[in-house]
Amino acid sequence: MRLGGMTIPQQLHIMIIGGGIGGLCLAQGLRHAGIPVTVYERTKVRTDWLQGYRIHINPHGSRALHDCLPPAIWQRFLDSVSLNEGGIGFATEQLDDLVRFTGAEILPEADPADAHYGASRISLREVLLSDLDDVVRLGKTFERYEIGADERVTAHFSDGTSATADILIGADGANSRVRQQLLPHAQRIDTGILAVAGKHRLDGADLPRTLREDVNIVIPADGGFLLTAVWQPDHQTIVDEAPPPEFLLDNATAYTFWAYADAASRLPADADTLSGADLKGVVLNRTSGWAPALRALIGGSNPATVNAIRVRSATPVDPWRTGRVTLVGDAIHNMTPMAGIGANTALRDADLLRRQLIAVANGEQELLPALHEYEQRMRDYGFAAVKQSLRNARQAGSANRIARGAFRTVLRAIAGMPPLRRRMSASLGR
Repeated sequence: MRLGGMTIPQQLHIMIIGGGIGGLCLAQGLRHAGIPVTVYERTKVRTDWLQGYRIHINPHGSRALHDCLPPAIWQRFLDSVSLNEGGIGFATEQLDDLVRFTGAEILPEADPADAHYGASRISLREVLLSDLDDVVRLGKTFERYEIGADERVTAHFSDGTSATADILIGADGANSRVRQQLLPHAQRIDTGILAVAGKHRLDGADLPRTLREDVNIVIPADGGFLLTAVWQPDHQTIVDEAPPPEFLLDNATAYTFWAYADAASRLPADADTLSGADLKGVVLNRTSGWAPALRALIGGSNPATVNAIRVRSATPVDPWRTGRVTLVGDAIHNMTPMAGIGANTALRDADLLRRQLIAVANGEQELLPALHEYEQRMRDYGFAAVKQSLRNARQAGSANRIARGAFRTVLRAIAGMPPLRRRMSASLGR
């Protein structure tokens, strides 16, 4: 708001649709700054949303969490992350190293706010829900919004209720209804890749150290791709409401997570509808001849934790006219899981948008220019991340033996050349 040529502070109320990682991080940051905010989430109880897999928080994500969360909740996050501090290895399907980096090589002596972490989705969401009981409204399914004559935004929900705020932020995921109304031309594509993932308990498991401690990226000679990552029980297991007893939702048990991806055309047409047991059989069939330890990892996984998804990706969106409705995270730049940066990009959005809204509330910027700057910067880094993850997905589905052989040769060369090794390890630390 301008008065006499000067920008003056504004009392804003922010409405966030969606209680995922990005939306809750933003809510924490706004509330900590004293800006009124309400989150509307369709799930009725916290355990509706729980997903029991480990995610990687990179320095962009950890910095965003540090800057958005009040100190006590930031410490709660640090108390919840995985105890594992392993490295990252690129290996053949025989589990022979192409190049392997220790954790110290990837990010030596990092400040806690700029470090890598393994986080349980269960614990991370509980951390982000801390002290937000007066902010989060559960059981609210968003249907549509409308802009009033006073330019305020009203959201309508499926239960017949509505809510009005100065700004509406769509943080409602890849199938965002906010995006569908704001940007009906924005599209998501089927990449043609199918991913199958599962979890193998580590207690009593006869697996080699690399599968018990490190992240592994397995690059076979003739198609497909396998990622493994380790979850060690939290310093402090954070589940405020007792989850169901199934291992799927258990974050107090050590496990190795694995994900196999390949071109959907080389897998059964109905693979995404198969049972966990049948999916294990599909992946074991595709990995016949691989290292016994890798096959033991897949074969020894609890079938209840094994599922498949068809990998989809957003397509770039041209700049749109900035208004009082905007988007964060998967709601705008949904990406494949093949770069491991989707959650981190959502956290980055939350931190950037928080800063812009604080500047508006403090009278340092006007509302629409601040939102326009956010959208411009978010599109730049967000769709760069989409491009990177899509490229990785397509490489995973490629059966080009020459290209794969060349890539494996390059990795072996990097392992033996210290300058290239340092450069690659630094890139993994970003």
